[in-house]
Amino acid sequence: MRYDQTDRAGLLRERERLTSEFEAYRAEGLKLDLSRGKPAADQLDLSTDLLNMKLAPGEWIADGFDCRNYGCPWGLPSMRRFWGELLGVPAEQIIVGGNSSLALMYGTISRAMLFGLADSPAPWSTEPARKWLCPAPGYDRHFAITEKMGFELIPVDMTSTGPDMDQVEKLALDPTVKGIWCVPKYANPTGITYSEETCRRLASMKTGAPDFTVMWDNAYAVHDLADEGDELANIFNLAKEYGTEDRFICFSSTSKITFPGAGVSAMAASPANIEAAKKYLAVETIGYDKLNQLRHLKYLKDAAGVKRQMARHKALLEGKFRVLEETLERDLGGLGIAEWTHPKGGYFVSLDLPDGCAMRTYELAKEAGVTLTPAGATFPYGKDPRDRNLRLAPTCCPVGDLMTAASILTVAARLASLEKLL
Repeated sequence: MRYDQTDRAGLLRERERLTSEFEAYRAEGLKLDLSRGKPAADQLDLSTDLLNMKLAPGEWIADGFDCRNYGCPWGLPSMRRFWGELLGVPAEQIIVGGNSSLALMYGTISRAMLFGLADSPAPWSTEPARKWLCPAPGYDRHFAITEKMGFELIPVDMTSTGPDMDQVEKLALDPTVKGIWCVPKYANPTGITYSEETCRRLASMKTGAPDFTVMWDNAYAVHDLADEGDELANIFNLAKEYGTEDRFICFSSTSKITFPGAGVSAMAASPANIEAAKKYLAVETIGYDKLNQLRHLKYLKDAAGVKRQMARHKALLEGKFRVLEETLERDLGGLGIAEWTHPKGGYFVSLDLPDGCAMRTYELAKEAGVTLTPAGATFPYGKDPRDRNLRLAPTCCPVGDLMTAASILTVAARLASLEKLL
């Protein structure tokens, strides 16, 4: 049945049936969570050898450096080569950080505010008006950084090939627009990968600000769920064609490869931006955890080792995404009230409901014991103008719990839609 083609009596009967089902779930007192894209315990277990790794005397020497001591503030040369291979840039254009790529992003914006970037005529904080482009639905923690730094957040529609570039190109001509957030592969939350055309337009477009910056968060660069995952164009190669290498600053980490709480992050940028960052990082830190870098090098070894590790993650995750997909199709397919993404990788599924139904679905699911990412979180300022999008994170739930949580979600979505229609 399609809800929009069913008479009122039929909708009332459907609501009565679903209300009974909902009350049965609520009576169980469940506590289930689909809110954050975290690895599950069995995924973390894959990297236990990192915790058990013992270094014999002398094994803590890497690239001629004693990893127990000060030094190598930009990361071990071998770790810079490791990230260069994964991200497709020369090792000298890599700075290795701690466990959090988000911290590197925050630091980059902070330095731009205080000192400017390589192409900045002045520190950003001295400019009377600052705006930032936010493809939405997108990543709430990205939006929070620029919001806290005092930028006006400008939403940009997401499409199946990336941000709506007609909007981006028009908005970027405003000199007060200083940059854009991008998750180019398996985007959070839609799971889409930017097309080569989108990447090329980002590299070639005219901008009003000479230091317009693309924060290129390639968090899911190797996180395929399908045997043939998506391919992402090398943004630095494209930028070199157009002479815009300074426009892009790329971030990644091993957070969902090994341990989110004890991984290794990296920043890739043009030579000019790397040198600009070094001037201030040299004051900020004497160096990040080189022993952790060494452990990761010994464990993962190279890009081929990362590929093997991610195949093990895929074996644990693809069934969970299949459960979520099958439940959405079984319960919401054909009703005319829902659309959702079908990602080939990453950690999320994006669900769109009728306008005005996301918050009510969130509230009903919470009543029945399922925690979702709050409705609106995927938009700047936490406000979805259509109140329709929900981000679903199936990774951390055991499969049995996921089946139940997904069923409760779909009951909540149907009830919210019926309330709207009635």
